[in-house]
Amino acid sequence: MNVNPILREKLASLPTKPGCYIMRDRKGTIIYVGKAVNLRRRVQSYFRESSLRTAPPKVRSMVHSVADLETVIVRNEAEALLTESNLIKQYRPHFNILMRDDKRYLALRADPGDPVPRITTCRIIRDDNALYFGPFPSGTVVRTVLDFTEKRYGLRRCSPIQPDEETYRHCINDVVRFCTAPCVHHISEADYRARFDEACAFLRGERLEVIEEVRREMYHASDNKDFEKASALRDTWLALKEMVKQKIHLVQQPELFAQEAAHGIHELQKALNLPVLPELIEGYDISNLFGTNQVASLVVSVNGIPDRRLYHRFRIKSVIGADDPRSMAEVIQRRYSRQLAEKRKLPDLILIDGGKTQLRAARAELDKLGLSHISSVGLAKRQEEIVLDDGRENVLLPRDSSALQVLTRLRDEAHRFAITYHRRLRNRLIRESALDTIPGIGPAKKKMLLSHFGSVTRLANAPISALLELPGITEPLAEAIHRAVSPSKHASLGVKAEASLY
Repeated sequence: MNVNPILREKLASLPTKPGCYIMRDRKGTIIYVGKAVNLRRRVQSYFRESSLRTAPPKVRSMVHSVADLETVIVRNEAEALLTESNLIKQYRPHFNILMRDDKRYLALRADPGDPVPRITTCRIIRDDNALYFGPFPSGTVVRTVLDFTEKRYGLRRCSPIQPDEETYRHCINDVVRFCTAPCVHHISEADYRARFDEACAFLRGERLEVIEEVRREMYHASDNKDFEKASALRDTWLALKEMVKQKIHLVQQPELFAQEAAHGIHELQKALNLPVLPELIEGYDISNLFGTNQVASLVVSVNGIPDRRLYHRFRIKSVIGADDPRSMAEVIQRRYSRQLAEKRKLPDLILIDGGKTQLRAARAELDKLGLSHISSVGLAKRQEEIVLDDGRENVLLPRDSSALQVLTRLRDEAHRFAITYHRRLRNRLIRESALDTIPGIGPAKKKMLLSHFGSVTRLANAPISALLELPGITEPLAEAIHRAVSPSKHASLGVKAEASLY
C-alpha cells in the first residue's frame, strides 16, 4: 500500500526488539496502541497488501488512517503487556476501543472480603476492592503459580462463597490438593485467614525465600535421581521466577544474602581478573521515551548488595533521538567529572547494560577523564554474556554463578530504576499531548490552562466546576478536557499490580 515518506522510513527502520507501537492519524491523534515481541515483524505486517486483503474491515480502516507511528522498546513481553495496558487506559485510542476482543491476559484475583477467601484466575481487573496480581502474557505461568500457591498454603479451590458440609461431601481436595478444609472446621477461621494473607504476601513478592526452597528441592530430587519430580519442580520454579523475576535473588535472609553477595564479588574478581575486589560497583542503563527523549539510571552495589541511597537519575541533555552510545557517553562524562571535582570515591567496577558499542562509548569518556584504570564491563541480555573491551574474549558464566548474580541483580535494578523514571515522564507527556488533540483547545487556551493550574497533573485532579470558571471554557469543552487528561480509575490498579510483582 502507499504510505507517506516519513512513515515508510520509520517502517524500514523498526527494531526487532520487544515493545509497544503507537499509531497516529494525520492530526497527530493516537488511534491505536499495540505490543509485540518483535516490533519490526509485527508492525510491518499491517502494511502488507496480502495482509490487508484478508484483514477485517476495522483493521483496514485503521491502517489506512495511520500517518505516523512511534515505538517504545522494553526488555520483554511481560513489560510490553504492562506498558500497552497503561497507555490504552490513559489515552483510550479509538481503534483499541473499536476492535476490543477477547485478547485479555490472565491475572490472579483474591478477595479478602469473602467469608472464606480463595484465589482465582480472571481476565478483567475491576475496581471492586479485591487484590489483583498481573496480568501476565503466559497463562501457563499463571496457572502453575496458582496451583503451587493453593497447595502450599492449603487454600480452597471450590466455588461456593460459603462452603459447608454439603460442599465437602462432593470434594476430595483435602486429600489430593492439600486443602485445609475450612468448610468442615479442620482449620479455624483465623488460621485459614492467616494462610490466605501469607499467600497474598507471597504473590506480592514478599516471601521470596519460598522460591529458593523450591530450587533446593529441585536440586535435591535431581541428586537422588528422581528426575520426574525434579522436572516438575523445575517447571514450578521457572514459573515462580517469572512472577517475581526482579526480586528472585533478594531472599529475605539478610545474613545468608550478604554471605552470598560477598562470595559473588570475590568470584567476580577471579572470573574477570580484576585488579581490585569490586566492593563498589556502579551500573548504568539508558531508557528511551518514544525515541525522542532519553533518560538514564545509575544504581550502586556495595559488597554485592544494591544500595538505593546511592541511586541517581539523569535526563539526557545533548543527544537528540534514540542514541544509546552517545547518551551513555554523556552520562559517564557528567557523573565522573563531578566525582573528580568533588573528590568523591570512585567505583571499583562500572557495569554497562548493553554490548560493546555502549561499553566503548563509556570507556572513551573514562579515558578522556584520566580514569582508564577503572575496570568496566557490559552485560548483554541475550545470553547474560559479560562483554569486555580490552582484547579478551567475552565471558559466559554459569547461570547459577554467584558472580553473575551480582551483575544481573544490579543490571535489573538499573533497568527497573530507569524504566520507572521513563514511565513517569512518558505519562506526563501523554497527558500534555492530549490537550493538543482536543478540538477547541489552541495554543492560547492551552497556555491559559497550564498557567492557571500550574501543571497537567493538577489540571487532571481539578473538578469540572473549576474548569468552567475560566473564560471560553464551555461545559462540553470542560468535559472533553477532563476525559483527555484524567487517567482511568483502573490505571492505578495496573500500576499496583506491576509494582508488586516486578
